[in-house]
Amino acid sequence: MNQIRNTLDNARNWWDDLAFTSVQRKSLLALAILIIASSGVLFLRGASEEIVAAEVAEIEMPETVVLLVVDVAGAVLNPGVYSLPMNSRVIDAINAAGNVLKGADVSDINLARLLKDGEQVYVYAASRGSSSSRSTARSAPPRNTGPIAINRASAKELEALDGIGPVLASRIIAYRNANGPFVTLEALLEVSGIGPAKFDQFKEKIRL
Repeated sequence: MNQIRNTLDNARNWWDDLAFTSVQRKSLLALAILIIASSGVLFLRGASEEIVAAEVAEIEMPETVVLLVVDVAGAVLNPGVYSLPMNSRVIDAINAAGNVLKGADVSDINLARLLKDGEQVYVYAASRGSSSSRSTARSAPPRNTGPIAINRASAKELEALDGIGPVLASRIIAYRNANGPFVTLEALLEVSGIGPAKFDQFKEKIRL
């Protein structure tokens, strides 16, 4: 209490000692009251207003679609090169080409196999196991078609190679269906039952 009284006494003495006129003292007092009142208003307003955080705009990143490119050939409506999403299957490539033609043979194709970028899906024009095909084969002379395309050959065509019988031919077809087309001729060595010696027997008679 004494401190407050002393403070007021000091302020009164300071005010009395000012070498101001009466008008100047009134102006100074009015200015001090205005400053104190403005500070109080600003303080109360700042304490009562809620601070709203600025909204942060979400940045949407464009979705990147990875494609693979395959060549669809043979007995399809629209043969050609198609871009398909990753993890597409053989059936997706055939559908992209307009589906197979009537009478096409897909018995040697694993339609559920995942595609690989850059591979070719080939659909044969007609069933090679039908009775009409067998009768034509008996009546027509054999054709000299050159090296056998291992990525398209049927089991019967593979059996024409030296050292390849029905069992190895079926293994080659099964390997091709499971893993896709052979990338190199030497990839045949990965088929069970085909070693370097046997491969040398027919390597000059095959192509991709």
